[in-house]
Amino acid sequence: MKMPGQFCNNRTKIYENAFSAKALFITGLVIIPALLFNPVTLYRVLLFLFFWFLAWLSGKKTNPVFTIMVLLCIVAFNLILPYGRVLFSIGMFKITSGSLTAGIHRAATLGGLIMLSRFTIRRDLKFPGPLGELISDSFRIFALIMDNKQRITRKNFIADIDALMIELSGNNAEPEVIIESRTKPFGFVVLVFAAIISWLPML
Repeated sequence: MKMPGQFCNNRTKIYENAFSAKALFITGLVIIPALLFNPVTLYRVLLFLFFWFLAWLSGKKTNPVFTIMVLLCIVAFNLILPYGRVLFSIGMFKITSGSLTAGIHRAATLGGLIMLSRFTIRRDLKFPGPLGELISDSFRIFALIMDNKQRITRKNFIADIDALMIELSGNNAEPEVIIESRTKPFGFVVLVFAAIISWLPML
C-alpha cells in the first residue's frame, strides 16, 4: 500500500521528467491571455479547476481550505457594491446577479493564475545572460516560497516569514546545479492540450 507522501513524490518525478522548465514557462505565457481575456465566467471557473488539477498532478502542495477561503473573500468583497438584478436579500444586504457574477469572475481569474503558476513555474527554470539569471532567481525563489508556504502559520506569521526568507537567502548564496530536462512526447501533448483547452472559447 502506497503512502500519500510516496504517491506525491511519484507525481513529482513524473512531472519533472515529462516537462522541461522552459516549455512549462512558455506554455504559461501562452495560456495567461486566454484566461485574462475570456469573457465567459463559467469557463474561467472551469479553467481554474483544470489548472488546480494540473498543479495537483505535478505534485505541488495546495491547501484547498485556504484557497477556497481566499476566493470566497474576493466574492464577498464584490457583493458590497450591489448592481444588477436582486437575487435575494439578507436583512438590508442584497445579493445581486451583477456583483455575484463579477466576484466569481475575479476570484476564478486570481485562482486560475495562482494554480497556473504552480504548474508552469519550476525552480529549475533558467535563462541565459545576467538579466536571465536575475529572472531565473526570482522565479526560483517564488517557486520555493510557494512550495514552503504551509510553514507560515497565523500564530507565528512574522517569525515564520523571517525564517523562510533567511533560509531562501542561504539557498541563494549557494546556487544549486541545474540540470535542464527535455520535454517528452507525452509532456508535449499535455501542454498543447492545456493551451488548446484554454483558448477554445476564443477560437
